[in-house]
Amino acid sequence: MKRVFDKFDSNKDGKISQQEYKAVLRAISKENLIEEVPQIFRVADLDGDGFIDFKEFMEAQKKEGGIKTKDIQSAFYTFDLNGDGKITADEVLKVLGSLGERCSIEDCRKMVRAVDRDGDGVVDMDEFMTMMTRTLKSN
Repeated sequence: MKRVFDKFDSNKDGKISQQEYKAVLRAISKENLIEEVPQIFRVADLDGDGFIDFKEFMEAQKKEGGIKTKDIQSAFYTFDLNGDGKITADEVLKVLGSLGERCSIEDCRKMVRAVDRDGDGVVDMDEFMTMMTRTLKSN
């Protein structure tokens, strides 16, 4: 969860601003949710300082019941750029690049191989779900 928080906190000041939150939504092609950001901040910003710190971020996850299946599916579709139900190393490279991450194609291939249980060279929804739920439980 800290890695997710850190993606939102682009200036690394330990808190998420509404602008940072909106930038992540734009980067993952979720512009339709931008109008909900003030509402999200009213709920999550417990100390009323206008920002969401890591503690507040974690509290919001607990209130919402944590990451839901639909959230994981939404993350999958963010990476599945061509909508074929499979995530390739090229798609990982493009999405990470849009989020400002520097990653080589070989690193992306390693990421896919680490999750690819059936050895077909891509990540399907089941493999992605398994990886996400295992990762979230270990945090």
